[in-house]
Amino acid sequence: MAVEVVYRSSRDLERLFMDKAEADRHDKMLELAELLAEVLHKAVPSLTEQQVEEAGIYMAKNRDVFAKAFKSQPDALSELLTAPVEVAPVVESVESAEAEAPAVKPAKAPKAAK
Repeated sequence: MAVEVVYRSSRDLERLFMDKAEADRHDKMLELAELLAEVLHKAVPSLTEQQVEEAGIYMAKNRDVFAKAFKSQPDALSELLTAPVEVAPVVESVESAEAEAPAVKPAKAPKAAK
């Protein structure tokens, strides 16, 4: 029997990772998304909870592009305008926001006995 070590984000318990650093990055992205959603909701109270969560996740996933834009490079946002649009899944909370397939690699087949 093989033993695999998997990591789980504390904010997204359904998603598993093979690498601790990847799980940490995912957790930090979700934390940023949650804070962005709170700020967006405060700025535009007419947005629904789902809309602010989706916008927060989008901004958190693309934070490098937004950071460039906020650092006097607004043309950086054109990168997002030309990128294919990701259809956001229906999200119940930021913790379950990632609808991508889990990052778990398939288990290796056991080596045959010689």
